[in-house]
Amino acid sequence: MEQDRSIVKKLLKNPLAVVSIAVIIVFTLIALLGYTITPDKTPYANEQHLELAVKKPGFKVKMLIIHDKEEKHYSFFHNMLFGTPQQTTNIPISNYALSSDKKTLYYTPFSQATDNNDISERQTLDTKIKYEIKQKTYPLGTDRYGRCLLSQMMIGTRVSLSVGFIAVVIALVIGITLGAVAGYYQGWADKVIMWIINVVWSVPTILLVIAVTFALGKGFWQVFVAVGLTMWVDIARMVRGQVMSIKEKEFILAGKALGFSDFRIIFRHILPNVVNAVTVIVASNFATAILQEAGLSFLGIGVQPPMPSWGTMIKENYGYIILDAAYMAVIPGIAIMLLVLAFFLLGSAIRQAMDIRNN
Repeated sequence: MEQDRSIVKKLLKNPLAVVSIAVIIVFTLIALLGYTITPDKTPYANEQHLELAVKKPGFKVKMLIIHDKEEKHYSFFHNMLFGTPQQTTNIPISNYALSSDKKTLYYTPFSQATDNNDISERQTLDTKIKYEIKQKTYPLGTDRYGRCLLSQMMIGTRVSLSVGFIAVVIALVIGITLGAVAGYYQGWADKVIMWIINVVWSVPTILLVIAVTFALGKGFWQVFVAVGLTMWVDIARMVRGQVMSIKEKEFILAGKALGFSDFRIIFRHILPNVVNAVTVIVASNFATAILQEAGLSFLGIGVQPPMPSWGTMIKENYGYIILDAAYMAVIPGIAIMLLVLAFFLLGSAIRQAMDIRNN
């Protein structure tokens, strides 16, 4: 316990570690709050207005919102996790005016806007229908489908963090189990497990991920499994070495003398002493998982539309890099860089804090 407190104190004294933790916390909060804080609250932030395609950051437009459908109410948690299905008709307009008797609303759709805005080009709406006109702002502009780029970025945070988290959990379960069995029992079990580790180790990671993805198919959960099945090797090798060292300690021999089961000795007495070393690898693997997910989505074999992903956003918009809308591909690239760098720096800081030479 005292050692854990010492490590925490050292991390808090490291400016890079503090900044990294702050960045990770910010991205995590964005992912957790989800649709409750996104400008576009529809599922997958997928409200499209083709007439608003590729608009610059800060673009503003008047939006005619027509309540012409029976609106359903959803719980807070449903809205936070899944978004709110669009229950109104939203029409971008350039201008509007009420008739003298206020029974008719004249408006010009944004796609039909002209310099003179002739009344003959306007459309009408009976004011008996419930409506409202709001000014909508796109802080990061729109993509080629007229979707809010900021909302896509924020929901894409969920994909990156969830893939990293679940892939790391899968890798931990497989790596710790196989590493503990190989290090504790040794013999033929160690030889078989080490052979599997060497085989997986010999295949380039990205090729193995692509192969697993092709075998499982394209999709959200397939990315979890594909990335997780390729990240356990480092954990297994490290756990094996730690277990082989700790199993010869006096307290382990005392546990055997007291008749404790192998399961209790491994999971109650050995693995708790491996946690700190595993934490360093987990931070690194988290960053690797985010990169691999982005790469798979960029190649079109990861997360599939309409679910937003930073890698998919780069793929869809990289053609605009040579045009005047390079930010559409650069912004998700910067987000990937920041999150990956934060996890790498945090892992490095944890490693330095655990180094006995710095104690």
